[in-house]
Amino acid sequence: MVGKLGELFEDEALKSKIGKRLPHLFTLAAKETSRAGNIGMQAGSLRENIIIALLIYKFGEQNVRIDKPIIAPEVDVEVFGVPVSIKTVSSKGLTGVKLVWTVDAQKAREFSEKYYPRCDMLFVHIIWDGVGGFYYIPLAVQRKLFEEIGREGYMKLPKPGTNPRGVEISREALLRLIQDEETKSIGVSWQRSEVEHDPYKRWVDYWREE
Repeated sequence: MVGKLGELFEDEALKSKIGKRLPHLFTLAAKETSRAGNIGMQAGSLRENIIIALLIYKFGEQNVRIDKPIIAPEVDVEVFGVPVSIKTVSSKGLTGVKLVWTVDAQKAREFSEKYYPRCDMLFVHIIWDGVGGFYYIPLAVQRKLFEEIGREGYMKLPKPGTNPRGVEISREALLRLIQDEETKSIGVSWQRSEVEHDPYKRWVDYWREE
């Protein structure tokens, strides 16, 4: 059953705005966090904030709860009391997305053994100079697939002996999630904005204030 988040994908004017604005806003997020031409890990948090701002714009600040702990597993925001996870990935092909970040292999395994989908998901697939998408994957869709293929098929653990970065939804599972008939999507043409952005300017302006 599609919840309130599905309204993002039914409003034609808003869908058009999302398709046009996301590439520009994510370009700004990239410039905000770039150092020596490399995008920093903070870009993920800024992208998340951009999506949360979209939710506030659509549903009103009173219906979007953002005071969730930054380390809370999965849940990034609540919309009308419903927990939502926000995931963004920048890649040419579809890759797995992190369910939890950790450099501790034991904690990663413990997480995977206890994991069960608990919230709706908003997923953004960024393909710069290509076509990606913005997806709403309802909780029911995630649970249906999880129960069908099991946790071993649904998740990917870091390989032993490597530097672990956490537990992922497998590429195969993610592909099936976004292709499910209950999943909603908006195609996004990811063209970078030609815009100059100084990430320090606003802070310098604050220091200049009397």
